[in-house]
Amino acid sequence: MENYLQVLEESLHKKLDVLNRIEKLCSRQEEILSAASVSEDDFDSSIEEKGILIDELSKLDEGFESLYTHIKEQLALEKGKYTAQIAILQRKIAEVTEKSVAIQAQEARNKRLAEVFFANAKQELKKGRRSSKAALDYYRSMNKSQMMSPQFMDKKK
Repeated sequence: MENYLQVLEESLHKKLDVLNRIEKLCSRQEEILSAASVSEDDFDSSIEEKGILIDELSKLDEGFESLYTHIKEQLALEKGKYTAQIAILQRKIAEVTEKSVAIQAQEARNKRLAEVFFANAKQELKKGRRSSKAALDYYRSMNKSQMMSPQFMDKKK
């Protein structure tokens, strides 16, 4: 049983490590989105890295849940025997929860920044389309008019 509890503790430790790395990526995304000129490549790479970390986090969650389900009944019966280890697990779970909440708040801020960025990018595209359409319309109208240069006619014979 002690080995199982040790594995649960290690799983929570790994989960905290992954959450810390996700938190750093969230901060990096905020810096990217807050910059004067947004680097789309950096933003895309940070999203990909975060996706990999989230997959890893999901696997850790599944493993933790599976193992906890396996030992849950036995742990409840011998609760007094493992009080110290249970307290450590509870502290780590509280840390994981706190870190998760902080990341969710950061993600919400990043979402607002991304919405502003994409709205501005959309406006720039519209502006670019309008100006290129105006230039094309001007070009077409000038070609259709076939404007003749002024000519002097000699009326003497």
